[in-house]
Amino acid sequence: MTDPTIEILTGSDDVLYHLDNRGVATITLNRADKHNAFDEHMISTLTKLFETVARDHKARVLVLMSEGKNFCAGADLNWMKRMASYSYEENLADANALANMLHTLYTLPKPTIAKIQGAAFGGAVGLVACCDIAIASRLSKFCLSEVKLGLIPATISPYVIDAMGDRVARRYFMTAEVFSAQRARRLGLLSEAVTEEDLNRTVDDLVTQILNNGPLAVAAAKQLVFDVKDEPLGEELMEKTSLRIATTRVSAEGQEGLSAFLEKRTPNWRSE
Repeated sequence: MTDPTIEILTGSDDVLYHLDNRGVATITLNRADKHNAFDEHMISTLTKLFETVARDHKARVLVLMSEGKNFCAGADLNWMKRMASYSYEENLADANALANMLHTLYTLPKPTIAKIQGAAFGGAVGLVACCDIAIASRLSKFCLSEVKLGLIPATISPYVIDAMGDRVARRYFMTAEVFSAQRARRLGLLSEAVTEEDLNRTVDDLVTQILNNGPLAVAAAKQLVFDVKDEPLGEELMEKTSLRIATTRVSAEGQEGLSAFLEKRTPNWRSE
């Protein structure tokens, strides 16, 4: 996921941000010595970088990845020690910051891909669930480990339940058992589980597929899922979806895409 013409913006030493000349933004958790466990500072940096990707018209797709053996071990031990002495008000503010970071990633108006190796425990499962696409090595392991500490996976729960379903989530929230990448794929948490050797190639292929598509259409297609999934099927929804496709067809990007297809040429977003 690197390029010789990369622009590098670093939020901190713990989180790196790369934007290459194709429009591929890469956010890398960079605490390999701590298994990329996050704390309040890392959460703040991630929130700012997710917001940066959302605002930057040059960024067309986000890849969330990490350095080292493990994707992310969840909460940092020293951060948990500090939380243990927090007041209720301080804990609430801390939890709200994490909830805001997750929501910013989940609603980011660009496609998001999680690239996972090794362990993804606790809050890291929330990061995975917030991404549109999640690709992991078959050797990866997952665990919703909070109840082992007498806690609950509260802030990540909406996204994990959305990905895995409520009955499955009840089991893993309560047991805190470790499960494999193959099982995570079957449960819906992962899009694919591939060999270690195929992890980079699979993510790169997905990025290429996305970059071949109209960027405004991709963003609108993502929003379409959010807006339609909980709506009852009926005349109102039919009207709303018809309005959307009609609006898209007459848009500049829609007209360019249809013209390019009919004229058997490459659309301008690909030539750029």
